[in-house]
Amino acid sequence: MTVLTTPRPRSRPDLGWLKHPLVLTAALLMVAPFLWMLLTSFKGLPQLLTDPLSILPQPWVFTNWADAWNALPFGRAYANSIYITVLVVAGTLLTTSMAAYGFARIPFKGSTVLFWVFLAMQMVPKQVTLVPFYFLMAKIGWVDSHLALIIPAIMVNPFGVFLARQFIASVPVELEEAAMIDGASRWRIYWTIILPAIRPGLGALGIIVALDAWNNFLLPLVLLNSTDLFTVPLLLSQFQGQFGGMNYGIVMAATALSTVPMLIAFVIGQRQIIESLATSGLGGR
Repeated sequence: MTVLTTPRPRSRPDLGWLKHPLVLTAALLMVAPFLWMLLTSFKGLPQLLTDPLSILPQPWVFTNWADAWNALPFGRAYANSIYITVLVVAGTLLTTSMAAYGFARIPFKGSTVLFWVFLAMQMVPKQVTLVPFYFLMAKIGWVDSHLALIIPAIMVNPFGVFLARQFIASVPVELEEAAMIDGASRWRIYWTIILPAIRPGLGALGIIVALDAWNNFLLPLVLLNSTDLFTVPLLLSQFQGQFGGMNYGIVMAATALSTVPMLIAFVIGQRQIIESLATSGLGGR
């Protein structure tokens, strides 16, 4: 009597061990420019002139950082960038969450069309609207003023509204219905239910907005004329013109100083960014 046996499927080779070397290689490739910047900031001028491609400083020069800080009003630019970023983040989180709540929970005629038209503004490059924007700021009297960098950034942020709307859409509607039965108004629901529920998502959005506000270079370049009003990215362009032709050590030190605050903010909030984007509905909700 012949017994039929089902052939066992061939086991696939376990290639899971390849993940770690690939991830490590990709991480090193992304970190390499930052490490190069840090190492170059400790190189002296003779080494930069004779052996610019060397990796390690020989010798280590620690005065570049102090020279970069004192060469131009770096402290003033730091203060300008910090307070502009704080105001933009606080105002943007408020306006985007309010607009997102309206789009997500308060239906009105044409709301869907208006929302997609609003999102379409995100596709228009800033360079296209730069000239009319400058004339508008000049008409208002905000040229050479930080108001031109703060107020428009707070009032218009299509990406922030879209992301906040996704956060709000993940909040159960039953919470609002129960609050309405108890007599809560829309404004109270927004403050006591919606904002606490989407706090992690707003934290991630705040970090994204902070990175954009801190690194903004085009608008300060066009709108600001007084050195006392310069932001950090705008001041770095003066470093490039003053020291870039001969001493890249000071330029790299100044660049490293400009990246420290946002690097710390991103390291602290990177997990929150990933988790909030994963649960915001962008993955198919």
